[in-house]
Amino acid sequence: MTSTVSAHGIDIAYESFGSPDGRPLLLIMGLGAQLIHWDDELCEQLAEQGHHVVRFDNRDAGMSTHLHEAGAPAPGKPAPYLLDDMAADTAGLMDALGWPAAHVMGASMGGMIAQSLAIRHPERVLTLISIMSTPGGAVAPPSESARSVLFAKPVTTREEAMTQALATWSVIGSPGYELDRERVQRLAGQAFDRGHDPAGFARQLAAIMASPDRTEALTRLNVPALVIHGADDQLVPLSGGQATAAAIPGAELKVFPGMGHDLPRALWPELVEAVTKLTAGHAGPAR
Repeated sequence: MTSTVSAHGIDIAYESFGSPDGRPLLLIMGLGAQLIHWDDELCEQLAEQGHHVVRFDNRDAGMSTHLHEAGAPAPGKPAPYLLDDMAADTAGLMDALGWPAAHVMGASMGGMIAQSLAIRHPERVLTLISIMSTPGGAVAPPSESARSVLFAKPVTTREEAMTQALATWSVIGSPGYELDRERVQRLAGQAFDRGHDPAGFARQLAAIMASPDRTEALTRLNVPALVIHGADDQLVPLSGGQATAAAIPGAELKVFPGMGHDLPRALWPELVEAVTKLTAGHAGPAR
């Protein structure tokens, strides 16, 4: 069941899995994606390993607040907000949940937000898991084919959204694993129904592009960290994960051959095992 809380001046839609007594694990999704893109089954597997899992819609995505009044970003104008603002949203959600601190896992832009949260509010992050992400700057430019699907013409119908999603994930998905076409189309249709907003996507992208490089700030972190990346990621190449892991003191880098810019089902057991090993070893104080 989807719930909504007010945090940092906006409404945030979220869902939870597992016992409230479990280790708090907050999942942050990427650019234009919604909480449903953290698969139910993956969330359930994490919950079975002792986590209280919360997934949520970022601002300008899904059922959370969309900043329609900000309009679409325009050249020469400042971005309506930055990744730090989205990290503040995340901290506000934690306040509403009654979580003084949590294990924080972010994918793609979600990894950038997780990094920003750890930098700005280190006391709130028990462990940091950054997946297929980057510390910013030009360390991991997308391939030309990935860039072309990132900037594809916005769709206007549910059917177009499903067709475009297949085209997109055929380019940036995992070449070492068979594309789950049914899942891709189902999620695209659900996402269209929950909150289709091309201008919101553009505002999130503007936030990424306008936010400063986090590399130096990451070198000052004192948080157990796991960096996960695909060896065949076309949207955020492996150099992004390598730069992230190199910046965070003591971070572990786990590279999956054949993985692109998604999380193939076949890798979930290994992902869950790695995340659980990290969080169980750094449970933090009792809540």
